[in-house]
Amino acid sequence: MYRSSSLLVWLVIPAASIIGIFFIYPLCFSLYSAFASSTGGFTFEHMSKSFGLYSRDIGYTVFIVFCSLSILAIISVAIASVLRLSPIYSLVKWLGVLYRIPLFIPLIVTAQMMRTFLAKNGLMNNALVATGMLTPFDTVSFLGGSGIIITFVWKQLAFSTLLISGAMAALDDTQIRAAQNLGASRVRILFQIILPQIAPTLGVTLVLSAVTMMSALSVPLMIGTGSPTMMTADIAFRINSYGDYHVANSLGIISYLICAVFAWFYLRHSLKEKGASS
Repeated sequence: MYRSSSLLVWLVIPAASIIGIFFIYPLCFSLYSAFASSTGGFTFEHMSKSFGLYSRDIGYTVFIVFCSLSILAIISVAIASVLRLSPIYSLVKWLGVLYRIPLFIPLIVTAQMMRTFLAKNGLMNNALVATGMLTPFDTVSFLGGSGIIITFVWKQLAFSTLLISGAMAALDDTQIRAAQNLGASRVRILFQIILPQIAPTLGVTLVLSAVTMMSALSVPLMIGTGSPTMMTADIAFRINSYGDYHVANSLGIISYLICAVFAWFYLRHSLKEKGASS
């Protein structure tokens, strides 16, 4: 018994060491650096400086993430519902192939691709000019906030649709067939039968997508057009330009808190539903 327990401990040590070195230690260091003064004491100076200098960027980051999540939820649910309820097999087959494409493209490649696609002289506008739908003087650049939202939605679409469509596929077919036999439309089945049952999966998907968007650096750097910008760009600027790890870590703590708000909102809603069902 003792030998098997010691063996399990040795098996756990490598994974626990990696978590401690690459996750727990940086988190603890960030917390310490964000609230440590030059004399080693406790201070809110760095946090106050972060809000004073970058409050506009903090609000801009929340706005970008919220808009991206809203659009992502609508499109993902729409695609997943078509895959689940559409009787047209060829449409389901082609849609199932197309929406998975962003899953295999790294975020930095996505940012570079969208930079050349959404620019004023980019691929999208050149294609519209070539078809005669626009003139060169009518083209508009989508770089900036709108481009960041488009990039986030496109990149996370495959991930969120896979989770949501998987949750829909796990539902009991008898419920859907019974609703169809009673004359319910596909839209009514989606909103009254499917969505209430997959709400926990949808919440997890949006929380994980929010964390990904909050931690992205390449997208705001390559698609953003200056001020305001997202917090990750501010963190990189404070470190690369000033070597100011205190303010940079303070901004990191603020981003942790924003992600925690998204997680808290989901957990609160999930626990409320479980309490109501029990």
